[in-house]
Amino acid sequence: MDNYNDKEEVFSKPVKAGKRTYFFDVKKTKNNDYFLTITESKRVFDTEDKPTYEKHKIFLYQEDFEKFVAGMNEAIEFVATENPNFVPRSESHKDDSEFGF
Repeated sequence: MDNYNDKEEVFSKPVKAGKRTYFFDVKKTKNNDYFLTITESKRVFDTEDKPTYEKHKIFLYQEDFEKFVAGMNEAIEFVATENPNFVPRSESHKDDSEFGF
């Protein structure tokens, strides 16, 4: 892909999670291919106690979506099996989450 900033953003979903916010942004290329950027933004404080934001970004291309979700689900299942304190979201907050967590 060329410069991702030149791509059209077609969907954006921020998810607040404690001190972090995750941004799920879907972009479309000129060839009508889609890709997802996942950005983790975390508020931290500099040496003068002023808030700044650390950001980490990954790019996920549509041909990899299924493998990514499968790997993430496998990792979550591992945590659920190994950590007795883990409570899946579907049990702690009844909702219609597609992935059950």
